[in-house]
Amino acid sequence: MTYMDRNRVQDLLTAEGLDALVLFQPENFRYATGIAAGVATMWGRAGSAIALVPADASTRAGAIVSDQALTAARATADEIDFRSHRIWIDAVAVRNAHTIEDLNAAYRNSGNIGPRPETFDQKAAFQLLADMIAERGLAQASLGVDLEFMPVADFVLLKEILPFAQWRDASSIVRRLRLIKSPREIGYLRNAARYAESGLQNMATAARSGSTAAELSDAWLTGATNAAKANGQSLSGHWAYISVGPNLQNPAAQLAQGDLIKADVGTLVNGYSSDGARTFVYGKPAPLAEQIYKALQETFQAGTALLKPGNTFGQVHEAMLSTMRRHGFSEYYRGHFGHSVGSALGIEEWPFISHGNDMAIEPNMVLAVEAPFYANGLGALMIEEQFLITADGAETMNVLSQELVSIG
Repeated sequence: MTYMDRNRVQDLLTAEGLDALVLFQPENFRYATGIAAGVATMWGRAGSAIALVPADASTRAGAIVSDQALTAARATADEIDFRSHRIWIDAVAVRNAHTIEDLNAAYRNSGNIGPRPETFDQKAAFQLLADMIAERGLAQASLGVDLEFMPVADFVLLKEILPFAQWRDASSIVRRLRLIKSPREIGYLRNAARYAESGLQNMATAARSGSTAAELSDAWLTGATNAAKANGQSLSGHWAYISVGPNLQNPAAQLAQGDLIKADVGTLVNGYSSDGARTFVYGKPAPLAEQIYKALQETFQAGTALLKPGNTFGQVHEAMLSTMRRHGFSEYYRGHFGHSVGSALGIEEWPFISHGNDMAIEPNMVLAVEAPFYANGLGALMIEEQFLITADGAETMNVLSQELVSIG
């Protein structure tokens, strides 16, 4: 099932004079179809999975997938017109097979015969796309493509196979579509934040004198994984940036009295990544660390107070930086204080809470707001939470204390 709001697609494409989106980036393909793009995307080339989304919301969307993915794709998203191309993997569907000849017959009866490509046949996939486009009367239309992803050589071949189409970069439109989250996406991000915080609780409990960042990361992941299992889910991915002690470049550092632990972590649920951070101290913090953390708390609060529709990302950045300045940090300058979250290529997604960004905050955005301070020789301190923007404000998806928590 697609994550796209087809009516919103229609509005945005019509406003830009586009007749359809043609999406090649694996994350965009999944957003358009609701299914994973598949193993043939490993080479980072365009064509192994392609989504065609007409601007007219009443016109059926289409997708090109590998022959290995076709059956599952049709079962998962029957509202989409799927076509398939052969990839290198040999597999056959059998029923009541008892001999090798039965297997051979199964190949023949399903049309699963002939040579397979070394990886995947890009030209064949593009030709399937051309057929699908022509069937919808779009062969000479204005088509938007996610050129931020597409290699130049692949785009040249695409234009050779579809020479009369008017190709335009629609990367910014795709970003705008993905920025406003559906209830299903919000649910994934809410659960991901919950599991990541369960991991932080387990990490704090497991911390001991001599613990390394790797050991704390393992404890975090155990807690996050167990929380997901307890909720009948499994993680589709995870990441953790955990630092221990004053030397931020020493991954072998062992936890000692007074050391700061900065844990910037996230779990993925169905490809949607949370992003949150907390800071702990083993024992009693240094006075300077306490002073910095107080400034970060007030900075974080100044920014989150402005998370409401109509305010701009730049206003949030200005409020946060101004708060650090009021606390005496005359040289501190953070390029951004947060970003959108979701299921795109990177953890940190556009748009960013950055200086001068006049883009307005809108309902159903999910944003991570972060207030960090890194000092090699002292340690790292950070507060980060993710927020759902509501009609009149923002709702945090996190529950852990924002205080500098002493453990050990």
